[in-house]
Amino acid sequence: MTDRMATARPLTVGIDVGGTNIRASVVDAEGEVLDTVQAPTPHSARALEDALERAVRELLPRHPIGAVGLAVAGFINADRSTVRFAPHLPWQDTPVAERLTRRLDLPVILEHDANAAAWAEYRFGAAAGGHNVVLVAIGTGIGAALLIDGRLYRGSHGVAPELGHLQVVPQGRACPCGKRGCWERYCSGTALADTAIELLATDPAPSTVLAREVSRDPGSLTGRRVAGAAQDGDPIAMRAMADFARWLGLGLAFVSDIFDPDLVVIAGGVSSSAPLFLDEAREEYARAVTGAGHRPLARIRTTQLGEAAGMIGAAELARAVLADSGDVARTH
Repeated sequence: MTDRMATARPLTVGIDVGGTNIRASVVDAEGEVLDTVQAPTPHSARALEDALERAVRELLPRHPIGAVGLAVAGFINADRSTVRFAPHLPWQDTPVAERLTRRLDLPVILEHDANAAAWAEYRFGAAAGGHNVVLVAIGTGIGAALLIDGRLYRGSHGVAPELGHLQVVPQGRACPCGKRGCWERYCSGTALADTAIELLATDPAPSTVLAREVSRDPGSLTGRRVAGAAQDGDPIAMRAMADFARWLGLGLAFVSDIFDPDLVVIAGGVSSSAPLFLDEAREEYARAVTGAGHRPLARIRTTQLGEAAGMIGAAELARAVLADSGDVARTH
């Protein structure tokens, strides 16, 4: 890439800061991932910031980088500079953007990981052309993002929308957030495993692959394993998946009653199993939404960018900040 091209269209780095690994990718203005490095996530704030700095410095000699965006699973303040709280990371009320900007001599911004993924899907993926878009990222729990007329909605304090913690079952399953009956406790990878275990407990004579697996090691069951067993025709797993589909459809009906989106994007690890549940979820949504039969329904799609969406979105948001600040020519 020539200096002139780098000045006109700078490359940026998007980093997915996960509880297990950090992944940093160089992304161009078309949303293409050009290079990626990965490392385990350290458990102290200083060590984590050291690891993030190392990841960017590993990429700097290979690419003209103008800015960095971090996709974080946690509460980010309104100006996207501080991590208020992240349940799986060692930051609390920490000015992460300022610290990394000082270390790297590059503009650094933060974004909630679901917001970053939604922005990537809007710019380059499944949400392209949407007007009012909800992204629901289903994995261990539920993350969510809302785009209104092409703008991310973050709320007054930077933490909206927490759709996974809408209470759908009063006094239902306990949630790590402290409440009971949250949507993500019935519609997530974790919930899928919990539902399968409950079904096994009520079956008088379960003779399935899952039953044998749970009898050997009750803690080994995961949502991914349940989905795989459902794909193979395991009856308990298929019942658990049907329950998941019902809760997804009901939850999307609540979401549509509140936001009336024209498009919903299903992302996160569970989205890879969409053929097992998406048609049933669409049917449940169409039945449960207020005014069913008398209103347009949102289109429901699965992610187009997959696990890279958070990194691509964070990089694209960093590029926008770089352009707005007039630092387009400042690349390393």
